[in-house]
Amino acid sequence: MHNIRPEDLIVIDIETASVSASFNLLTEEWQNLWQEKTAKILPEAKTAADFYPMRAGVMAEFSKIICISIGYFIKEQNLKMRVKSFYGDDEKIILTNFLETITKIESFNSKWCFAGHNIKEFDIPFICRRLVVNNIHIPSYLNFQNMKPWETNIVDTFQYWRFGDYKNFTSLNLLAAALGLPSPKDDIDGSMVGELYHTGTTEERKINLKRIATYCQKDVVTTANIILRFKNIAAVHNDDIEFVDSN
Repeated sequence: MHNIRPEDLIVIDIETASVSASFNLLTEEWQNLWQEKTAKILPEAKTAADFYPMRAGVMAEFSKIICISIGYFIKEQNLKMRVKSFYGDDEKIILTNFLETITKIESFNSKWCFAGHNIKEFDIPFICRRLVVNNIHIPSYLNFQNMKPWETNIVDTFQYWRFGDYKNFTSLNLLAAALGLPSPKDDIDGSMVGELYHTGTTEERKINLKRIATYCQKDVVTTANIILRFKNIAAVHNDDIEFVDSN
């Protein structure tokens, strides 16, 4: 990480939600598939229907991406950051816009790499799976299947904080608190995303999607500042962060 310039990092975070609002709204076939998928991990005293709102949103076969936020550094007199989100109901549009933006960045910076918190085990694999579902070609910069670990262009703060201890799990919120950085969880947290996405009138859901995108952007900023801490660089001041609404 120390050899990578902040300007070469693209910090990402995704938010996901179950495709169906509840287990009971699934077809019989998909109810059976859910029961089969979760049979070995179903908590005691919980039914498959109970477990659906708890876990479906993070399983790529039963959920979709509703927001991708990206952030990148700009080196001027002092370090600045630009953060952009793609969000909505149409996952294919979100994924297409995300890939188009990354391709544009790649056209003028061939040294860039992805960065994020737990993106190696969650965000990147999830994006790839949903690209396949949506019949979108996986670009080379996301196709890590045949790469050796040291060949992947990923900076993962979750992995760096482990320092080789693979029994350790640390959330972004906890890591930020441990490092004395502002928490990103000042409005909603991840457990609320699915309910917010599926609840309310059409207008209320639009407002909720905007809240989810804002939450996702804050995760990106927090992760970016954690990376700077690892590099012994001062955090980016709020006045030096530009939020771009792509919607």
